[in-house]
Amino acid sequence: MPRISLTDFVDVVSKSGTPKANKVAQIKNRPEYAPAVDFYKPLREFIVDNHKSGLPKFAITSVLASITDPKKLSNYPAVAEGYRKWWGNKVLEWFDPAVGSFAAHGVDVVVNPELGLFVNGTPYVIKLYFKADPLSKTRVDVVTHMMEEALRGSFTGDETMAVLDVRRAKLLAPTVPIPRLTAALHAELAYIAAIWEEV
Repeated sequence: MPRISLTDFVDVVSKSGTPKANKVAQIKNRPEYAPAVDFYKPLREFIVDNHKSGLPKFAITSVLASITDPKKLSNYPAVAEGYRKWWGNKVLEWFDPAVGSFAAHGVDVVVNPELGLFVNGTPYVIKLYFKADPLSKTRVDVVTHMMEEALRGSFTGDETMAVLDVRRAKLLAPTVPIPRLTAALHAELAYIAAIWEEV
C-alpha cells in the first residue's frame, strides 16, 4: 500500500494534468526521508519543543543562533518573526496532538499535526506551514478536512482543526463544512492508486 504524507497528498490534489502525474512519480521515486535534507526540521522541532516545555516565545532566537546554512539564514528569521507575531499576547498551553491516517483505494495518507494548543482556552489541533508560497484556501480546506476525518475520534469534539501560516502569522480554520469534499478526496486517492504502478 502506498503510504504518503499529508503534505504530499495536498501537493497532488492542487495539481492537474501532467503535473499531477509527475508529482505522483516524484513522490514514489524519491529517496527515503533523510533529516539532513528536511529544510524546516530544526525550526519545526523547536516550535514543538518550545510549547511542550512551556518556554516563552522569544526563546526561538536560540534556534536561530545555531543555524549556519546560508539558505536557512535567509529564510528562518522571517518564519521566526511570524511565529512571534502570531503568538503575540495569547496564552498558549500544550496538549498532545493525535496522529492518524486517511486511507482509501489502497493508499494511506499519514495525518500528523505538529501542535495541540489551547489558545486563550480554546483547543486547536494545528498543522504548521512554513513555505514562502501563499497558502491557498484549497490547501487549508484539504488539510483541515483530512485532519477532521483522520483524527476526530481521538479528541473530545471541541477542538478546531487549523493550519498556522507561520510566516504570515495567520491561524486558518474552515468556517463552514464543504459538501462532498470527502468524496472528492476519495477520488484523488483513487487517482493515485491507479497511476502509482505506472510511474
